Amino acid sequence: MRAIVCRQLGGPEGLALEQLPPPTAGPGEVLIRVRAAGVNFADTLIVGGSYQIRPELPFVPGMEIAGEILALGPEVRELETGARVMATLPYGGFAEEVVARAADVVRVPPEVDDVAAAAFAIAYGTAHGALTWAARIEAGETLLVHGAAGGVGLAAVECGKALGARVIATARGAGKLEVALDHGADETIDTGSEDVRERLRELTGGRGVDVVFDPVGGELFTASLRAIAWEGRIVIVGFASGEIPKIPANLLLVKNAHALGFYWGSYRDHDPARVRASFEELLRWHAEGIIRPHVSEVLPLEAAGEALRRLIERKSTGKVVLRLEG
Repeated sequence: MRAIVCRQLGGPEGLALEQLPPPTAGPGEVLIRVRAAGVNFADTLIVGGSYQIRPELPFVPGMEIAGEILALGPEVRELETGARVMATLPYGGFAEEVVARAADVVRVPPEVDDVAAAAFAIAYGTAHGALTWAARIEAGETLLVHGAAGGVGLAAVECGKALGARVIATARGAGKLEVALDHGADETIDTGSEDVRERLRELTGGRGVDVVFDPVGGELFTASLRAIAWEGRIVIVGFASGEIPKIPANLLLVKNAHALGFYWGSYRDHDPARVRASFEELLRWHAEGIIRPHVSEVLPLEAAGEALRRLIERKSTGKVVLRLEG
């Protein structure tokens, strides 16, 4: 089978299209023919050697896929061959065939095509979990979403609106802000030309925001913490800016605020039932037209390196997906 292999840590230039032996499903696993694979910012980190998961070289990157089940391993009872599914993986998704734990596999409804399914799991799973499990956001609260034109940020905009929040979206440039508005944002802030803290003061009448969804870090985190409301919650999802901020504990104290770390991938091991329930609600929202994955680019498998560069250079909006032939 064809697969994208990382033999040297660093950047996308360390990736190559190779022929590998197809995998075999073991106990509690399923073998999936991959039709599409989602590309995530975390893929750039794992290829660069700076992600919390560090597989031994060589390895195949890729954390989410969509396709159909080819074979079931022993002890798998709730799935069947031929079923259309999406699945999350620690890595290994940029290949024509993958093995996934049955617990990480979700059936795909007929109305969701392979590209949309491949763009769904990580972005919407992270956004929904961060807002409901960590922030416990309530209808009527104000939500600030950073990186709102990216895959996970745009999903947070949609999930925030679905949960009844007023959503303020930040991004750099009018084009990206327009994407956020198209997916439900109520107000926007251009981080390339506006003072985020002052603009938030204007938009909230000086009260501040109740919840911050932050996959960016850096200066935006600091501005958000100073513009957070009393008993506000800031959910730390990632550090796309490359800068891990230091938290002034006194700001949390005087506002009775909460800074919460959120790594969605760990729930796959610690609470898979909660993940499955989250997907059930998300897929119901999709069927009702409440959320709709935004895929800005679809590239072939052999263009995986270029797909990662698009994310690193912030040239994409929403998700980038690799579509496999056949």
